[in-house]
Amino acid sequence: MTSTTTGTAVDLTNLTVRFQSKRSRTTAVQDVTLRAEPGEFVTIVGPSGCGKSTLLKVVAGLVRPTAGTVSLLGQAVTRPQREIGFVFQRAALLEWRGARRNILLQAEMRGLDRKLAARRADELIELTGLTGFEQALPHELSGGMQQRVALCRALLHQPRVLLMDEPFGALDALTREQLNTELNRIWRETGTTILLVTHSIAEAVFLGTRVEVMSPRPGRIVRTLPVDLPAERGYAQVMSDPRFDRLATEIRELLGAGANH
Repeated sequence: MTSTTTGTAVDLTNLTVRFQSKRSRTTAVQDVTLRAEPGEFVTIVGPSGCGKSTLLKVVAGLVRPTAGTVSLLGQAVTRPQREIGFVFQRAALLEWRGARRNILLQAEMRGLDRKLAARRADELIELTGLTGFEQALPHELSGGMQQRVALCRALLHQPRVLLMDEPFGALDALTREQLNTELNRIWRETGTTILLVTHSIAEAVFLGTRVEVMSPRPGRIVRTLPVDLPAERGYAQVMSDPRFDRLATEIRELLGAGANH
């Protein structure tokens, strides 16, 4: 796995985000410091409503912090970022466009060179196992296949940072495991820096080079846990590894005690 990025890919320092409405003021995350180096796969796990998704939106420039600083690839984030890829829980594909044309929507929106984008799309289709489904409409694809298309779309412009917000949360357990394995392979082959939020402890440990564990709202980082597992991972291998059990147990205990942190 290689990466051409130098310096810190993502840097959140003493970050606090509050949302104000007419009726109330809510602190989503408080005093969060989190850094991701080039080529890292950082997973963020925590209870519902703890601000995991808010952190990704801050990195993307979609939400402004109330306090603290955020930088992406060495530059302060002050507006929506074009250098990232973003994958959401729903694939959000255009129903009237086939898989390949949904992927190429990214090129149209960014004004990318058409020939280069087409070549890149074909590479990603092969990389994600979509060969043979290029013309299939979204309703002809399973949920897992739709998420593969969404992942290809997010990777088309070769972002150095990929943000993933519960991308496999709505899928069945078997499909989720298969896509976790695929994502691990894609990460190793591309060297992309990835931040992924999830409710799944197993997913967080399986995918991450480290796991950031968050408290209930207002979300804080209560523990940073390095994942001492080989970069190349298969489910049977990882699930039978004592290191996986130890990490999963520690995270479960932290989440169970989260209200006290």
